[in-house]
Amino acid sequence: MPNKSSRVIAGPGEDAGILDIGDNQAVVFKAESHNHPSAVEPYQGAATGVGGIIRDIFSMGAQPIALLNSLKFGPLKNGQTKHLVNEVVAGIGGYGNCIGLPTVGGEISFESCYEHNPLVNAMCVGILNNTDFKHGTASGDKNLIVYVGAKTGRDGIHGATFASDEFTDTNNKQRSAVQVGNPFIEKLLMDACVEIIEKHSEWILGIQDMGAAGLVSSTAEMASKAGSGLVLNLDKVPQRETEMTAYEMMLSESQERMVLCVKPEYVENVLDFFRNFELDAVVIGQVTTDNRQYKIYHHDELVTDIPVDSLTEDVPEYDRPEKQPQRMIDDKNYHFVPEITSLKDTWMKMITRPNIASKKHFYQTYDSQVKANTLVRPGGDAGVVRIQGTKKAIAMTNDSNSKYVYLNPFVGGQITVMEAARNIVASGGLPIGVTDCLNYGNPENPEAFWELDKSVEGIATACEVLDTPVISGNVSLYNEYNDVAIYPSPMIGMVGLIEDIETLTTSAFKAADDLIYVIGQTADDFNGSELQMEQLGQLKGNLRDLDLKKEKLHLDIVRQAINQNLLASCHDLSEGGLAIALSKSAFENDLGFTVKTELSAAQMFSETQSRFLVSVKPENQGSFEKLVQEEFELLGRVTNNQQFTVTTRDTTFSLDEKLVKNDWKEAISCLMM
Repeated sequence: MPNKSSRVIAGPGEDAGILDIGDNQAVVFKAESHNHPSAVEPYQGAATGVGGIIRDIFSMGAQPIALLNSLKFGPLKNGQTKHLVNEVVAGIGGYGNCIGLPTVGGEISFESCYEHNPLVNAMCVGILNNTDFKHGTASGDKNLIVYVGAKTGRDGIHGATFASDEFTDTNNKQRSAVQVGNPFIEKLLMDACVEIIEKHSEWILGIQDMGAAGLVSSTAEMASKAGSGLVLNLDKVPQRETEMTAYEMMLSESQERMVLCVKPEYVENVLDFFRNFELDAVVIGQVTTDNRQYKIYHHDELVTDIPVDSLTEDVPEYDRPEKQPQRMIDDKNYHFVPEITSLKDTWMKMITRPNIASKKHFYQTYDSQVKANTLVRPGGDAGVVRIQGTKKAIAMTNDSNSKYVYLNPFVGGQITVMEAARNIVASGGLPIGVTDCLNYGNPENPEAFWELDKSVEGIATACEVLDTPVISGNVSLYNEYNDVAIYPSPMIGMVGLIEDIETLTTSAFKAADDLIYVIGQTADDFNGSELQMEQLGQLKGNLRDLDLKKEKLHLDIVRQAINQNLLASCHDLSEGGLAIALSKSAFENDLGFTVKTELSAAQMFSETQSRFLVSVKPENQGSFEKLVQEEFELLGRVTNNQQFTVTTRDTTFSLDEKLVKNDWKEAISCLMM
């Protein structure tokens, strides 16, 4: 993955990545998965996934400003799926709302391969008000290791290994491996860490979240990065349960805990500071230069004495065999040909498909307005949050179309990145960086490993074209249930910089008589589409190669048009194609449209890439068309009669906007009953 650019301050290896956004400020962001825990204990699994990613952000000294999520479940006709969805959404909302962070974006989709193995990916974005941050290191002989936060219990023991194992009928009941979160303690911990780094930076040499594998992982990583050794005394660790063994304490994944490295002369200041927030704060060890050894004492007995590198740098490296899936060879030349007997009926069916219908039923659980800086809420192309005291804003999105990656991992990986970029650009932002969650099946399966390898290659090539470094992320493997794997499901989290919020653009049509254009050419791209799933009921075929130069050209054109104030609205075309984009653009302001095109009825649902749907005020028509040159089609006009009137090369029909909007809004609620 490319991880360099002129903006990169910190990249892979830290708790989160950091990008310079000018004016001595930086954006800090990362995404992580909590898939297996959310399948077993969906509320706590999702909640602690949110809590963990927030800690990664404030451990860098950044103030978290927003949350996003990417969720994948089985079909909603399944009662267990409904339970999982409700509990996961409640867990995300419960934790985020209590800690006081807005959830401003995300996605949720439904496919049969996720029925027993849902995916719960969380992303957090923060702002660092100076470009100085704290590394997760423990350096300097005799400097002290300080534990702060909640007490240690037995929850989450073996959580990391559980999350890295295949699901079976036996281990899917391992509830003891799922952590239990407390957002109120997290809020105290967040405020304390941000304040101490901002006001007393000299007290802290290093800081790290206790995440997967708990105390052993965090302390070993800190020592390894600094080239140090450590001595820990577990008798000092705050415990909420009695008679915990050294093994349990080291592997516990109890939440809301941090490890700090502190100079001895500042340790009392640090302890008093955190105790003023009513948090446990104790010295549990010290840094050594003892041949980089990792030593643990419990009840005055040395219970561990091993090289630090044996826990970090000296892990095995595998060269796995890989093999192209046979289905890709068999279906290489297959092209799905839709049958549209009634465009009107197909339009209504497509608008209510679970992957297309409104997700407000879910995201209304999340507080998207807390802190009063949210400019674009869930439901838009990207969430947008203002940076207080400036004209700037951060646009943020996460995207994952696993159907494309299943059909062609390389092209699908590219598409995932480019769709995220289109979401950022459609909102008026410049894409500047990426975090990822790579969710795959068993890498010991040569076909699964080939999918991982090729999709990562596709992601990397797309990021290179965009100059968007991948500066943080997460890998989640073994997402299988009884040997049935999920689709290869890379999730791309992307942030963009809006230099002036006056250029913020949304997807909603604004006024009658505005002209409607599609930027980019539409072809017969139905393999992997929602229309293929609607009519064929399965994925089949290959994907056309993605023209990255054309994609970049269209992104640049749209950015120029927005910066020149030529667009009234802008929306990327994705699932469901042009028909769905037109409908959604009309819904917010209850407008209609009249469209006439030489496209076929089926092509209204084509998912050809590199396209935007835009509206333009009549007085800007000449300037817009001069800028775009030949990369557009004029479709028609926005109307105020609340009618969708469409003429393709083979049919004409009208639909009532209120009827279409109502079905789109209520489809998920009906399925969840």
